[in-house]
Amino acid sequence: MKLYRMITGVDDNAFCHRISKAVSNGWELAGSASLTFDPTKERIICGQAITKEVPGEDYHGDLTLSDY
Repeated sequence: MKLYRMITGVDDNAFCHRISKAVSNGWELAGSASLTFDPTKERIICGQAITKEVPGEDYHGDLTLSDY
């Protein structure tokens, strides 16, 4: 099965660590990161799509994707 996640968060060190941890756990970047500005809170929000191939397992809707 191939899994997909979209990780979002404030553009800070913690966001970069979340992406780095996912990549270290076998997830792959899927396209470029996206950025947008939240004018209400005056901060930049990042988004990064990631995918992971998990052989030998079938997809089902009850998966907790962050466990992979």
